[in-house]
Amino acid sequence: MSNLTSVLVTGGGGYVGSALTPKLLDAGFHVRVLDLFLYGRDVLDAVRDHPHLELVTGDLRDRDAVASAVRGCDAVIHLACISNDPSFELDPDLGKSINFDSFRPLVEQSRAAGVRRFIYASSSSVYGVKQEEQVTEDLPLEPLTDYSRFKALCEEILREYESPDFTTVTLRPATVCGYAPRLRLDLTVNILTNHAVNKGKITVFGGSQYRPNIHIDDITDLYVQLLQLPASDVTGRVWNAGWDNMSVAEIARQVQQVVGAEQVDISTEPTDDLRSYRISSAQILGDIGFAPQHSIHSAASDLHAAFQQNLIAAPLDDDRYYNVRRMQSVGLR
Repeated sequence: MSNLTSVLVTGGGGYVGSALTPKLLDAGFHVRVLDLFLYGRDVLDAVRDHPHLELVTGDLRDRDAVASAVRGCDAVIHLACISNDPSFELDPDLGKSINFDSFRPLVEQSRAAGVRRFIYASSSSVYGVKQEEQVTEDLPLEPLTDYSRFKALCEEILREYESPDFTTVTLRPATVCGYAPRLRLDLTVNILTNHAVNKGKITVFGGSQYRPNIHIDDITDLYVQLLQLPASDVTGRVWNAGWDNMSVAEIARQVQQVVGAEQVDISTEPTDDLRSYRISSAQILGDIGFAPQHSIHSAASDLHAAFQQNLIAAPLDDDRYYNVRRMQSVGLR
């Protein structure tokens, strides 16, 4: 076990962060969240009065805010970014300033403040499109977009700082799916489930494309595990993290099965974008025994239950669930 006790979660008010923060508190960590809280501070209402939680409204590009946020922490989980290609392409200069320009200063300030473990959320999109059925960590990175290119460049930066006193870990997660307090409804599984429940119809564009996914409970459990393991087990490691590679058509059928075949029609439309992405997560299983426990079916079931319990208000219209819409509505610069 590690002896880490306090962790800074950048982006702790986001999709993954809103599910991760309560788990870190349950595991006994002191948690400081640094976030712009574009989607509201209420996403952490369930733990807002926890004595070991501190919420800091701040911008990664503000070096003074970052220096203050890392002070007194012995670990950092870096989630904050302009997430995914459409969000990044909305304002490429903004995306670069947050995802790339602020990264080295964050790492340097973390190390200078005495942080001993830095966990970086990269992306499985850094591989680009591969012909291999199993895309492993030793294959070359061929990012196709600025979003994924800067993710890959940040991995290179982080490797420069690895030392006996500063343990670095990089994850390349598949697309996250499932319910969280700060919900995203602009990701494949979540989109299809939302449309199945609230429109009674799923439109699949193409369908043969493969998409790797991971349930939000699995990826957040993994972050907790990466803090708890000894440094010798994780130092300098780069791991894929996904559940399974499934075609978009099969994902749609899984969602239809959850919601009810008699209630959901699936239609298929042609598309010019038939890019397929696959990743292998065998390495992390062999190295630290991490094996996802939740399927795409589970993610769709969790979302379906949340809709039935009226936990998701105005799911087709409220921009809280859609990154691009919210960035436009608040005028993020």
